[in-house]
Amino acid sequence: MLSRTADNLYWLSRYVERADFVARILDAAHRLAALPSSYGGGESNEWESALRSAGDPDLFKPHYSVVNADTVCDFLAFSPHNPSSIRSCIEAARENARSVRTALTTEMWDAINGAWLELRSYAGRELNRDEFGRFLDWVKTVSLTYDGSAFRTMLRNDAFWFTRLGTAIERADNTARILDVKYQILLPHDERIGGSLDYFQWTTILREVSALTAYHWVYRESVKPLLVADLLILNKQMPRSFANCYGVIVEYLDLIADAYGRRGPSQRLAGNLLAKLESEDIDRIFSTGLHEFVEAFIAQNNDVGEAIARQYLVG
Repeated sequence: MLSRTADNLYWLSRYVERADFVARILDAAHRLAALPSSYGGGESNEWESALRSAGDPDLFKPHYSVVNADTVCDFLAFSPHNPSSIRSCIEAARENARSVRTALTTEMWDAINGAWLELRSYAGRELNRDEFGRFLDWVKTVSLTYDGSAFRTMLRNDAFWFTRLGTAIERADNTARILDVKYQILLPHDERIGGSLDYFQWTTILREVSALTAYHWVYRESVKPLLVADLLILNKQMPRSFANCYGVIVEYLDLIADAYGRRGPSQRLAGNLLAKLESEDIDRIFSTGLHEFVEAFIAQNNDVGEAIARQYLVG
């Protein structure tokens, strides 16, 4: 496969996954913002949390004077100045798809092109809360439709492998950012860890990564931060966990290496990170610092992505 084709397929999947992530972050922020002000006992910071999770505050500042629901929703959903906004992600996904139209199945192209066409109907519209909620649900449906069409219609060859790699790298990064921002800034300083607000926030995070039911199936007890982190970091059965994403990444990098007849830095880095996750214990992660662990994982995941790009996507 030409490196340019691999690059387009890889980034097409990353952008679709990123649009889905931003929609979930905004949905979570709306849920948290709907809490009574007495719930948090002080200043609310769910919109700062959303901005930190899914956007770049340095890109936000030149265009908006205040962090609130209207400005953050506009920046993360529709701003052309934000390369990770839902609008920018769907447009970039469609451009990548158009460049490799013959490498996609009809169903994949229809999912992306149809999303791009429908997105234009939202341009310049003022959306009330209910309409914006329906827009976020639509974005999540686009991601599910694309992901399902790829999984159900593509040949299991290198095109499929690069598509899944892009999804897994992006998903691992997104899960890490959700965890880190919740742990670092979402809970007000005067709120008790393990209190009612803390419980609601962790429950909201689980709901927004489609993991609340899975959590109760696995642990069969009330929501606890340590167990949420265990599910989203170390549990291989959870599709969005670090461990599951790296199981997928290692599997497809190995298939690519076998097909192309050589291994390289991407296989080594991904294999080392998976081995590290398999040997970790959630109590040890918490005792040494969840933030430090997640921050290191984000950097290591970026290293794997850069190694994949150098090894296969730049030519």
